[in-house]
Amino acid sequence: MINELDIVGYLSSPPPSTEEVGRILTKSMQLERLTIGEVASLLLVDDEVLLSDIFNTARRVKELIYGRRVVIFAPLYISNLCANECLYCAFRASNRSAVRRALTQDEIASETTALLKTGQKRILLVAGESYPKEGLDYVFNAIDTVYGVRDGKNNIRRLNVNLAPLEVDQFKRLKDKQIGTYQLFQETYHLPTYKKMHVGGPKANYEYRLTAIGRAFMAGIEDVGIGVLFGLYDYKYEVLALMSHIDSLENEFGMGPHTISIPRMEPASGSDVSTHPPYPVNDMDFKKIIAILRLAVPYTGIILSTRENAAMRLEALELGVSQISAGSRTSPGGYSNDKSEAQFSLGDHRPLDEVIVDVCKSGHIPSFCTGCYRTGRTGLDFMEQAKPGAIKMKCAPNAVYTFQEYLDDFGTTATLGVGQKIISDEVASMPEKLRNKVESTLQRVKQGERDIYV
Repeated sequence: MINELDIVGYLSSPPPSTEEVGRILTKSMQLERLTIGEVASLLLVDDEVLLSDIFNTARRVKELIYGRRVVIFAPLYISNLCANECLYCAFRASNRSAVRRALTQDEIASETTALLKTGQKRILLVAGESYPKEGLDYVFNAIDTVYGVRDGKNNIRRLNVNLAPLEVDQFKRLKDKQIGTYQLFQETYHLPTYKKMHVGGPKANYEYRLTAIGRAFMAGIEDVGIGVLFGLYDYKYEVLALMSHIDSLENEFGMGPHTISIPRMEPASGSDVSTHPPYPVNDMDFKKIIAILRLAVPYTGIILSTRENAAMRLEALELGVSQISAGSRTSPGGYSNDKSEAQFSLGDHRPLDEVIVDVCKSGHIPSFCTGCYRTGRTGLDFMEQAKPGAIKMKCAPNAVYTFQEYLDDFGTTATLGVGQKIISDEVASMPEKLRNKVESTLQRVKQGERDIYV
């Protein structure tokens, strides 16, 4: 699945000419998938002028597909129990300083309520790679708990999950729980580095983890998310290996990932590796990664977490990021107390409302949309609409409706002014027929109707 010799060969090539870069960027503007060779060429670019062209093209491609909407979500850590020895993670089994905790179902409900009170509607459920005595049923019960919580008019409308690799029959049970996206990161695709960093536990099995996404597809889960932890190995190699993984999935199953996550390593309790990454990624290279991934797979969502600081997160929106977490905590019970160990250090500690203000000021519209999951626009159906850029005609109205809900139900003085302006600007930019329909529906939202989507 991952051909190391091919990747090394691509990265041994000379930098591309200006003409070659221009050809690749022209192809990107047609919203076509790039080949691994073309991605390698862009990764080898160091010229400032050409990098600027890459960044500008990435911004235009993202707007062609998604418009100016940015999906907002929050992680919900339910457990930090873990059987693995990942040298970069605070949850690793040998970290005796970690206060271990698996939330009870009542505590999970309390955490969900705390998130709902801030206005969140989408969450990513995260558990360490070991479960309490109930086993996997603990996670399934947690999903039911989250979906069952109500806080006035608000509820969690879609839950995505980040869980350890499963067997096909287990993935089928997970699908039956009405999840959105199943997310699993390979962390590093470089096999020697993987073995060096994962020295014990089930996660030490590189091949089993790599093939998990395929098993999820076999079970009928259509939306999957993959990712790399940048800093473990050379970022150029990792991006090409990621592309190779995507190619394999598309060849075998006819579709690739719904999302790609791009975390950079951050300090974690008791981990020397996390404070001294073997292959640190500077800000310019990180921006390059984001832009090139946007061009490489233009129709795939790119997720940026609160590992990054506020300034970088805003820059990333202009380079291709389409989803961000906000108001995040990375410890079980973190939304109600901070007694348990966080998985890693955060770069952005701001509450949701402050993040929303900055997103609006940057000219983007925050979206809490879950429409695609709930109308069946997933997997191949989503890709068929995303590839030509047609999905924007659904994303934009849903962003407007869900953000208006947020402003009406949770908006502060700070968000109301900038928020209403960004909604007005977004609606005004729509084609007339769509604009008229959105304006009419928007009045229903303002009158108290909730959970409208197309």
